[in-house]
Amino acid sequence: MGKGKILEDLLLRKKAGKSGFAVLVDPDKVSPDEMPAFAALCNEAGVDYLLMGGSLVLDHEIGDCVQRFKAESDIPVILFPGSPAQVTPEADALLYLSLISGRNPELLIGQHVVSAPAVKASGLEVISTGYMVIDGGVPTTVSYISNAAPIPANKPEIALCTAWAGELQGKHIIYMDAGSGAKTPVSEEMIKKVSRNIEIPLFVGGGILTPEKIYKNCQAGATIVVVGNAIEKDPSLIRDMAKATKMAISAVI
Repeated sequence: MGKGKILEDLLLRKKAGKSGFAVLVDPDKVSPDEMPAFAALCNEAGVDYLLMGGSLVLDHEIGDCVQRFKAESDIPVILFPGSPAQVTPEADALLYLSLISGRNPELLIGQHVVSAPAVKASGLEVISTGYMVIDGGVPTTVSYISNAAPIPANKPEIALCTAWAGELQGKHIIYMDAGSGAKTPVSEEMIKKVSRNIEIPLFVGGGILTPEKIYKNCQAGATIVVVGNAIEKDPSLIRDMAKATKMAISAVI
């Protein structure tokens, strides 16, 4: 996709009520040599996007992972960075995350000031993202690293007001995340509450383990459903989860 095309595609999906499926890869848990086979699996399943990034990224091979994937696939690669060090021009776009659910100034604007020169120089399509951490029932890496209390899972009205704030600030998308390894994923009630009341695309991730949950999230109004941990444990789930997304689209049509 050309520059600006990913956000354009997301907006069209939101307008049409057609969900997409994204796979999240943590470069700390895969090697560049594994990416060609992974790309083939994603191609076969019809994955819509590959998200690349993690809360830490210790081995600094993110650029190599992106290159190896893109050599085998036309699926757009979007960076999902946990720090300014995770910006690599080999990708197609960058989710420029602002933690709007927390009160940590570093993750609201501090790290953005540090990363802005690299982001501007990267040539990446930059998608301003209102990032919201939702309580997933257990402490997660993202909640620990962010040092911020998550939005309670049973408070969809707080999630909606937070999403509204992000939308009014001019964010391109909202991303609700229960965190990697979450015991409880974001509820369909919360997804529906937020999705039906914002005009920008909604990403949902964290703790999604089954194709059935993918289907329900799509039906509730998620624009993009993101799965990472479950696929790390069983890559074959990619096919079933992609199929569940397509089934949800067909049900809407």
